[in-house]
Amino acid sequence: MEHRLHNLMSWLQEQDIEAAFITSTSNVFYLTGFHCEPHERLLGVFVFQEKEPILICPKMEEGQARSAGWPHEIIGFSDTDNPWAFIGQAIQKRDISVKTIAVEKEHLNVERYEELLALFSGAAFVAAEAKLHELRLIKDEKELAILRQAAYMADWAVELGVSQITEGKSEMEILGTIEYELKKKGISKMSFDTMVLAGANSALPHGEPGTNQIKRGDFVLFDLGVVIDGYCSDITRTVAFGDISEEQRNIYDTVLTAQLKAIEVSKPGAAIDTVDRAARSYIENAGYGAYFPHRLGHGLGISVHEYPSLTDANPSPLRTGMVFTIEPGIYVPNVGGVRIEDDIYVTADGVEILTKYPKELQIIK
Repeated sequence: MEHRLHNLMSWLQEQDIEAAFITSTSNVFYLTGFHCEPHERLLGVFVFQEKEPILICPKMEEGQARSAGWPHEIIGFSDTDNPWAFIGQAIQKRDISVKTIAVEKEHLNVERYEELLALFSGAAFVAAEAKLHELRLIKDEKELAILRQAAYMADWAVELGVSQITEGKSEMEILGTIEYELKKKGISKMSFDTMVLAGANSALPHGEPGTNQIKRGDFVLFDLGVVIDGYCSDITRTVAFGDISEEQRNIYDTVLTAQLKAIEVSKPGAAIDTVDRAARSYIENAGYGAYFPHRLGHGLGISVHEYPSLTDANPSPLRTGMVFTIEPGIYVPNVGGVRIEDDIYVTADGVEILTKYPKELQIIK
C-alpha cells in the first residue's frame, strides 16, 4: 500500500497542499489495506507531503489495522475519548502549518468539517475526489486477480440461483439459498442487496425481492455480486421460466444484442459516450428507448459503483486496466424486464469479460 500513499503524497506536493484527510471506508481501505465500518465513530487517514501519515480509528480496531499491514502511527480512541484532541497533539508534533487541506467533500460531514477548521484555522478546503478516482481507476495485477475470483463466485451464484427455479417458489426463497450457499463457501459479504425478481417485478430496475411466487411465463432476473478481499463483483442475468411471448423474446434479444454491441466497441481509447450509445441507440431503434432508464454501466473495484460512470454524456476515453460493468436493460410494465450485465476489464488491445455465465436466452422448463 505504500506506493498508493506515495502517489497521494506526490500529488499534495505538486498541488502545494499540505495535508489530506481521507474518511470514506473505501478510500481508507485503498490507502491503508485496512477495512473498517466505523458506524458513527471517526475513521480517517491523514496524509502529508513528507511527514509520516496517521490512521485514526476506534481503539477496538487497532489490532486489525496492524494485522492489515499498516506500519505507521495509529490513533486509537475509546468511546469516551475525544479523538480530535489526540489528532491535534499528533499534528503539533509534526510541526506542520496547514494552509490547504484536501478532503472528500462528498463524504465529510459538517461536524467534522468544523473540527478540522478548529485544528487548521483559516485553512482552505479542496476536493480530493478527482485524484482518488484517478488513483483507483487503473487496477494492478493483484487487484485484477481478486476481481476475477469475485466474478467467478458471482457466476457460481447465478448458476445456483437458476437451478433453484421451480413453480411456486418465492423470490426470497431462492435469494436465501444463494446467500446461504455462498456463506458455506466463505463469502461473508455481498456487494449489495441481492436481487431475485420474477414476473412483473423484473420490470423494476431496482425492485425489492419478496414473497412473490414464480409462475410459468415469467422472466426471472438475478442481480448480485460478492466481496472478496475488499473487491466487488456485479452480474445480472435474466432467464425465462416456461414458454414466453414473442414480445418477451424480442425484448431479450434486443438487450443481448445491445450489450454485445457495447462490448464490441470497448477498447483502449474508445470514448465512453460511444460505448453507451452503441447499446442505447440499438435499443432506441428497436422501439424500447423509453424503457431503458439508466446508464450503461459503472466502474467496479473496492466499491460496487465507482468511477467512471458510463453514460452518453461522458466523453472520457477507456484506458487499459479499467474495470467496469456493461448492463443495458429494458423494463416494460406488465410484461417484464431484462437486464444483462458483465464485468469488463480493458486489456491492451480489447477487453476481457470477467463474468462468464452464459447470456443466451435460457428457458427453464
